[in-house]
Amino acid sequence: MKQLVTLILCITFSTVLLAQEKAYEGGEWFKFRVHYGFVTAGYATLEVDDTILNGKPVHHIKGIGKTTGISRVFFAVDDDYQSYVDKEKDIPYRFIRKIDEGGYTKDIQIDFDHSTRIAKVNNKKHDKIDVVSFPKNAQDMVSAFYYMRNNLDTSDLKEGDTFDLNMFFDKENFKFRLKFLGRETLKTNFGKVPCLKFRPYVEAGRVFKEKESLTVWVTDDGNRMPILIKADLAVGSLKASLTEFKGLKHSFRIIVD
Repeated sequence: MKQLVTLILCITFSTVLLAQEKAYEGGEWFKFRVHYGFVTAGYATLEVDDTILNGKPVHHIKGIGKTTGISRVFFAVDDDYQSYVDKEKDIPYRFIRKIDEGGYTKDIQIDFDHSTRIAKVNNKKHDKIDVVSFPKNAQDMVSAFYYMRNNLDTSDLKEGDTFDLNMFFDKENFKFRLKFLGRETLKTNFGKVPCLKFRPYVEAGRVFKEKESLTVWVTDDGNRMPILIKADLAVGSLKASLTEFKGLKHSFRIIVD
């Protein structure tokens, strides 16, 4: 399945910055099973480490996706997404996208200068560097999800609420919009989990059937971690389910009957 990490990272939006405790910390790790029904197409992981980039303390966030088994025979995918995010400001300083999706490859590094709002886009595959301006508080594909987790006020969400986020991807700026669909309790391998349900608006065409092809669930607790993603694709319906996790900063809320 193409763009495994992309599916995981589509859970992104922005609200007003609030003074609340951070939702994650270094050492956090998630693993997702990506599947068509009972058939496993691949796996994706998200993990957070703490490090220093250009003298600044950052979270180094890595998203890795790979097809497996028979899926790999027909369509091999190896995705590597990384973001270096300021630990206090929740803004990205560097974004890496290195992918091979059935022979479609990219190797891009983006360095953000938030003082000048200029991004240096290094296309390593073609040995080309572009300089592009970006709007205030722009996020990359990876950092956006973690920004949301830290800054989402869930106490006053109402069904139908929408949220916009400035995104910078490859060499382009665009607005990402997400709609809140309500609260729902999911039956999972971990037990019954209270969740927040969202619908990201995605671009219809090569991958998705239409702009409302994604539905995502995140835990309704301090972690706000992704539990389930459903996607209606041009080649069928796909799910990404959380199977393993470690290093959560907050308690994982499960309903006990």
